[in-house]
Amino acid sequence: MPRPASLYQLHRPLMALTAAMAALAVVCAVGLVVDDRTLVGAPIWAKPLKFALSFLLYAPTLAWLLSLLRRHHTAGRRAGTVVAVTAAVEMVIIVAQVLRGRQSHYNMLTAFDAALWTVMGVSIGVLWAANLVVAVLLLRERIADRATSSAVRLGLALAVAGMALGFLMTGPTPEQATTMREGVATVVGAHSVGVPDGGPGLPLLGWSTTGGDLRIPHFVGMHGLQVLPLVGLALLRLGRRLPRLRDDGTRRGLVRTVAAGYAGLVVLVTWQALRGQPLTAPDAATLAAAGVLLVATVGSAAVVLATARTPVSAATPALVGGTQ
Repeated sequence: MPRPASLYQLHRPLMALTAAMAALAVVCAVGLVVDDRTLVGAPIWAKPLKFALSFLLYAPTLAWLLSLLRRHHTAGRRAGTVVAVTAAVEMVIIVAQVLRGRQSHYNMLTAFDAALWTVMGVSIGVLWAANLVVAVLLLRERIADRATSSAVRLGLALAVAGMALGFLMTGPTPEQATTMREGVATVVGAHSVGVPDGGPGLPLLGWSTTGGDLRIPHFVGMHGLQVLPLVGLALLRLGRRLPRLRDDGTRRGLVRTVAAGYAGLVVLVTWQALRGQPLTAPDAATLAAAGVLLVATVGSAAVVLATARTPVSAATPALVGGTQ
């Protein structure tokens, strides 16, 4: 893991995006206090704040992942630059629409609004494709520690899947399809299922508390990029103290178990959202599925630990190409 002093050197466009998002998050937080305007039932500065915080986590993690590339370093850096640029374009449009008092997502009210939403849609697609390129490059990279390798690759795969789930929100609802046929559509797309966008929601997050919300699986999946590598690094550190975790194969088994459980969670919250069910009010079927997932994940982890080899001694493995 790179030291803080060298953090900016990881990938300058992505780290510049990180710095910009940190500053924007502060501006949005101030906006929440001094600007009492609302948009689609939420404080107008809430959306850019959420996006800024999300990219604030995502960009430096991706920059670190790109530092693991040796064979395809140049291609990876170019893909990272594409991610930084498209994310910046998306954020500029979101903030610009806030300043105009307009909805950024799904807005077809005027030709200008529709054009901005089209640019956002293209940028989202390009950003997803660039992340897919990084995922493929990392799949082809040789990472010395197998547990770290699995954590990086599976985390990025989950992130790509989570981003893809965002496309579920871009299609018209049945009501919108009707208005489109009549030529009077002003909004195309929605994140809520079973209820209109803008209803009661969780504080700050805004996730619907009266219906399904497709932002939940999108968020959970996308941030697998942080969760899985952190799990891998935590197991690597714990292996220095716990003999049972010194074996690379044991740590890799645990990483794969967590990844499978996390993927199951993404599927679960997607299924829940598509049924128009709020996260805060799961029905018996959702609770039963969650229970099965929890038992299966914990049970699998217990099996991995029970069958673990305990090496007599083990040096701390290198992350990539023999370097820490």
